[in-house]
Amino acid sequence: MEDKLPAGQRPPKAYDNPEFVHSRDARVLRILAEYLYPEHRFRRMRIRNTVVFWGSARCLSEEEFQHQWSALQAQLQWSDNRQRAHLEQRLRELERIRPLTRYYEDARTLARLITEWSLTLPPARRFVICSGGGPGIMEAANRGAYEAGGISIGLGISLPHEQVANPYITPELNFEFHYFFMRKFWFVYLSKAMVLFPGGFGTMDELMEVLTLVQTRKIRRPLPILLYGEEFWRKAINFEFLVEQGTISPEDLQLFCYVSDPHSAFEYLRERLARVHSLGAPYEEAP
Repeated sequence: MEDKLPAGQRPPKAYDNPEFVHSRDARVLRILAEYLYPEHRFRRMRIRNTVVFWGSARCLSEEEFQHQWSALQAQLQWSDNRQRAHLEQRLRELERIRPLTRYYEDARTLARLITEWSLTLPPARRFVICSGGGPGIMEAANRGAYEAGGISIGLGISLPHEQVANPYITPELNFEFHYFFMRKFWFVYLSKAMVLFPGGFGTMDELMEVLTLVQTRKIRRPLPILLYGEEFWRKAINFEFLVEQGTISPEDLQLFCYVSDPHSAFEYLRERLARVHSLGAPYEEAP
């Protein structure tokens, strides 16, 4: 039985009662909040079009890689035998992800190029960079937009291993979600193009979901899907084998394209976005 309220004291309203709002019974309210709050923010900032960047959170910038490498090497010089084994293991792990630094720099460049071009367009037709808000490729995308003088979005997610939002996200557009499916909704809903850099389970999950939505025509608008790093993607997913086995159709291979350098990726996106969204036509303010 609930404690009795003191005489004359009103009970809290349901939406002001944290115990209820965070209860199982109020889950639908929390789901709606993760829909309504981003919508409110995007409307206030007149954001209608995004270019989404996905990719590994483990990818480091060149400067961060060199910083971590040098720090580990310095620690190794003064370590005892017990510490040495651990430090050598960390160096091997760092060396394994060394090739990913190229993708960080390429994502940073591509996001900068898109943002610089977008800033020449009327405000309601601009394309805003959107990432998952964390480190790695996500940071690179937000950083490129920041360096170009534009705004960018971070759609973060609360995870057991805490992932801090990167510092390049526009503060008003920095979100943290609890529900993966609501986060995915906002990735897709405003997106006019998607660029997927090398990544792990999360990136693969996002790729397969969006390909399924386009294939089944749940997404009907033109949506360029770029797989950045052809060598990586052809090894990671053998789409041609799926065609051979009859599990997908040959025309499904047209749902995406491979790109391997930021400038050709930018030219492809600029041409597609300008053509599909009639950016050469006289501009009229949308309602």
